[in-house]
Amino acid sequence: MVWTCAGDGVTVPGMAAGRQALGDVKPAAGVRDGYKRTFDIAVIALLGVLLAPLWLLLGIVIPIAIWLEDRGAVFFVQERIGLRGKPFRMIKFRSMGPEAEAEVSLHSAIERRTLVGKMLRLFHLDELPQVVNVLRGDMSLVGPRAESTRRNDLICSVLPEFRERLRVKPGIAGLAQARGHYWSPPREKLRYDNLYIETMGPWVDVKVILLCIFTVVARLVRP
Repeated sequence: MVWTCAGDGVTVPGMAAGRQALGDVKPAAGVRDGYKRTFDIAVIALLGVLLAPLWLLLGIVIPIAIWLEDRGAVFFVQERIGLRGKPFRMIKFRSMGPEAEAEVSLHSAIERRTLVGKMLRLFHLDELPQVVNVLRGDMSLVGPRAESTRRNDLICSVLPEFRERLRVKPGIAGLAQARGHYWSPPREKLRYDNLYIETMGPWVDVKVILLCIFTVVARLVRP
């Protein structure tokens, strides 16, 4: 399967007038998502067994590196918007300074990244603790990116249809992340997310995961 998408930009205003009404988001009609929970648990269990030494190493090295740099908290917990607009607390390895809060501006967020955080972000290692959110049922391994409450409100204020992506659980990996960039326009992300929702299935999830892994590995070998 080949995914392509032509995007156009959306200008997000500096502040939102208020929270968007998200409760009217309908369930994903006709979407075959019944496999999701079983698929997520099976993949986590399989990778947990096959890569146990690596997870153990990362689970020790990353927290120590984060703490040694500035003696700040190891984890960053932030409210994100989940299935049908339900908020949840997402956990990540902290990649910005201890004083940094939720950022809507991409450039401001980049400037606040720590040295360790830059490496974590480059290889998406800051997202490893989100496995806890998957096990809790807040997220899936594959799905639309979980936006912060603040950023979601800002985008929906100028692009109301952005709520369509809330028909399914957010994911650690996603087609929008794999094919686009963090700074891709919201409308482009929405098109990729809707394309994923319309075609989602176990095999599609496997391909998205492999695509994201390939992207990370390519950064390792890139000269």
